Amino acid sequence: MNTPNRRQALGAGLAVAGVAGLSACGGGEVGAADAGDPVKGGSLRVGVTGGNSADTVDAHIPVNNGDVCRAVNLYNALYGWDDDSQVVPLLAESIKANSDSTVWTCTLKDGIKFSDGKPITSEDVVFTFERINDPDDPKTAAANFSMLEKVVAKDDRTVEFRLNEPNGLFKDAVAEYTAAIVPVGYDPENPVCSGPFKLKSFTAAQSTVLVPNEHYFDFDKMYLDEVEVLNFNDDDALINALLSTQVDAIAGIPLALVEVIAADERMSILNSKTGMWLPFTMRVDKKPFDDVRVRQAFRLVVDREQMIEQVLSGYGTVGNDMFGPLSENYPKFPQRKQDLDKAKKLLAEAGYPDGLDVELVTAPIQSGAVEAAQVFAQQAADAGIRVKIRKVDATTFFGDGYLKWDFAQDFWYTRDFMPQVISCSLSESPFNETHWDDPQFNKVFDKARAIPEAEKRRDLEHELQKMLYDEGGYIVWGFANQVDAFQKYVGGLVPNSTGRPLSGWRFDRVWIGEV
Repeated sequence: MNTPNRRQALGAGLAVAGVAGLSACGGGEVGAADAGDPVKGGSLRVGVTGGNSADTVDAHIPVNNGDVCRAVNLYNALYGWDDDSQVVPLLAESIKANSDSTVWTCTLKDGIKFSDGKPITSEDVVFTFERINDPDDPKTAAANFSMLEKVVAKDDRTVEFRLNEPNGLFKDAVAEYTAAIVPVGYDPENPVCSGPFKLKSFTAAQSTVLVPNEHYFDFDKMYLDEVEVLNFNDDDALINALLSTQVDAIAGIPLALVEVIAADERMSILNSKTGMWLPFTMRVDKKPFDDVRVRQAFRLVVDREQMIEQVLSGYGTVGNDMFGPLSENYPKFPQRKQDLDKAKKLLAEAGYPDGLDVELVTAPIQSGAVEAAQVFAQQAADAGIRVKIRKVDATTFFGDGYLKWDFAQDFWYTRDFMPQVISCSLSESPFNETHWDDPQFNKVFDKARAIPEAEKRRDLEHELQKMLYDEGGYIVWGFANQVDAFQKYVGGLVPNSTGRPLSGWRFDRVWIGEV
């Protein structure tokens, strides 16, 4: 196998002077090498954007794309999500609830080990959840485990989760990548890992090098010798890196360029339908958004079909101001459409007969985010809403102002409705960016969370969705497909509905094909 020579050949004759030069390829003059059958060996180089000085390899506090990529590959939770967003075992063999879902008993797989060769035991599970729920430093997943009273190691492989209230969603909670298992005494500065890879090197905002974890339970099914994750400052640099074969795959491409990139015969496009969303976030506790009529007006200025076409180039589905579209209980409420006259009327009733001025904070946090802000500003102008766009870099966006902006954006990967509520729509949520805290909503949610069977909580979920649909602080205009690009010699990348790029960041099943 001669990977460098192959890459050199594929890149021969390509001078990239900017993204515009791509169309000159006309399909490319250099023959493309397909991945073929899986083969051992080789290094995968992956390009991402959105990194910053706060990048981390800590298992329990990932924020941006690069952080999540590292978390998924370095660590495993007890359970995880497959390509169809179904919960499947990872480190666990099973997990079962008692009759009222107040005690969950988990059995670990036999013989599993950390990257240092030490066995993964129930004591490590206890330590992990104590770390996540540390009252002095709660981690991202802590909101999922607010009812977790005690974790007890029954024997080396059996652990008991004792809750102070029923929780039928507990299995989903332990499947979040933010609930990954780490060893007793875990040091994120020198991480011992439970996932398919271990850390070779890491420089925030620049690069990460991962190598296979030889102690991983599925190590024999892995192909790569190494993965290098490289951060780029913007989409132009990212695409140029792919075209000049500096990288083998890139996470997220500007959707307006999909057809152009696909015309290069060396390239493959990975198009995954997902429940990923790029909402506008209105703080319900700050003027002017503390008036529900203003929030409703802002939702009514959006031409959602136009947003899908102009922002996502058609690679997405229309949203209806509710999240969790792949959830079993997703309701079919009347589709909200643009209604400028009603929007103006609501604004006048709220005390803004001449419209109003707002600042919208945006950043290149995900493909399409900045474009969505620009299209929204144009659409809102027709209702007298004068939007001043404040574009910042990703570091600033996720800095001190994050979760404090009055009117901004964010991005979310696919989640079912109930887990998503825990992440963003409760007072204790780690990312309650709209500052939504409704007593009736909380009461209904607590009742619904106690019910493990989705069909039995359908009416309660619909009641919750209706509250968000009518009065919430999100503008959920659409759900974006995850569209990535890679050299055709990369194998093992398949559509994945989680919204996480490049097949859910699952590099443990990727290979580099031979010439």
